[in-house]
Amino acid sequence: MTDKKPVSTFRIGGTLPVDRLGFGAMHLPTEPAADRANAVAVARRAVELGVTLIDTAHLYGGGANEELLAEALHPYPDDLLITTKVGFTRSPSGEWRNDGRPDSLRTQVEEALRRLRVERLELLQLHRLDPGIPLAEQLGALAELRAAGKVGLIGLSEVTVAELDEARGIVDDIASVQNRYNLLDREHEPVLRACEAAGIAFLPWRPVAWGSTGEQATIAAIAHELDATPTQIALAWLLHHSPALLPIPGTARIAHLEENVAAGDVALTPAHLERLDGLAESPEGS
Repeated sequence: MTDKKPVSTFRIGGTLPVDRLGFGAMHLPTEPAADRANAVAVARRAVELGVTLIDTAHLYGGGANEELLAEALHPYPDDLLITTKVGFTRSPSGEWRNDGRPDSLRTQVEEALRRLRVERLELLQLHRLDPGIPLAEQLGALAELRAAGKVGLIGLSEVTVAELDEARGIVDDIASVQNRYNLLDREHEPVLRACEAAGIAFLPWRPVAWGSTGEQATIAAIAHELDATPTQIALAWLLHHSPALLPIPGTARIAHLEENVAAGDVALTPAHLERLDGLAESPEGS
């Protein structure tokens, strides 16, 4: 058996085709002016490199990140999917907190539509489940927005298998899950497998273990063997590990962006995968 690259595309919700290696916009600064100009250049370079999935959120600068992407990329290419998240609001003291109240979710969606300069959010994710609000009310509000044509597909973030099952009992066509997951942190392996079985896209946030990947001997050795970087090995492993994984690595540097995107060209052999698979044990439950 020889080395090969994994399938590079995924249809989110069965309808939205994207390249599986996306871009997380969270780290793009929106000020001061010089940093903002660089952030715009990074977003544009991502699209130039063929990225078709960009992730943002209301939480990222209170919508400033959404405005930055619109400045950089609007009018959007036909094949570009910008997905955003709602479910946090800022308290009077300036702290961010869960807010899954239906009225608040509706307001955040309206603001996202305005900031991104679109009439519909093709994929909208609930950033966190609000434990103080019945899940049926939170998802019910998003389903109403979908019925009104303001939302296309609905996704979740940081959920367990049980929470995903509950959500699918309310909105049966949940299209995506965004949980923390990487080569060295597989706490949510059961959620990934549930998504894979159901055809749900799994967008791992923190897809590279910050500060740890390059220090891990096995990763460093394989990177040396393949003339790649440890970060590229970590991202390539995700692409090989499950067809449902759509990594969204983020950066504010063009050189780092180009390094990340090039991970899609790294072909791991079965022997490499066996060595990498053994780096972390997955829990039995979630």
